[in-house]
Amino acid sequence: MKMTSTTEFRPLNLSTLKPGTGFSRPYYLSPNSVEIASYALEVMTDLRFVPAATTHANVSIANASQKMIARGVRLLLVTDSTDDVIGLITARDLDGARVQEAMESTGLSMQALTVHHVMTKDIEVMPLDAVLLSRVGDIVETLKHSGRQHALVVDTEPFTNKPMVRGVFSASQIAKQLGFHSGQNDLSRTFEQIDQAICARQAR
Repeated sequence: MKMTSTTEFRPLNLSTLKPGTGFSRPYYLSPNSVEIASYALEVMTDLRFVPAATTHANVSIANASQKMIARGVRLLLVTDSTDDVIGLITARDLDGARVQEAMESTGLSMQALTVHHVMTKDIEVMPLDAVLLSRVGDIVETLKHSGRQHALVVDTEPFTNKPMVRGVFSASQIAKQLGFHSGQNDLSRTFEQIDQAICARQAR
């Protein structure tokens, strides 16, 4: 089929590739080592490249735990029938006091509890625009301030203008990329080791 030129479209400006131009590498598949002053994007799990791990609110907590193990993750986004995010659930939620509190408040056994009973519904998020200008240390301070293991990053879908969860930050993942290997559920220890990295850098 012969293509015809129209006034509706126009060619984009082209230029010659500059000497010394590199190419992007998929850090999200093999996380690079970072420093506390590295760009925050280097420690974010980008859901445009790594499929989100999800579950539904009516799923049993045992099933949610198995999903985490199968995917090798410690956080699941909880979605409704239209795939909108309505909450999140973490491994700490399933291993901690939240399960006991849910059993006491509902009178249900552990086997009868669902994700709905223990998930976090009021989710604090940060915009991608702010993340792009931030460093790893900024994310650490955000997590410490909220007292949480994870933080979600939101962006806007360009074609529909719909808000979307774009990425996830994990304190344990940040610690790992900084070169530490603390217990996955020991949040205070994770932050302690990250603080040591900050102090070591400031002492240089």
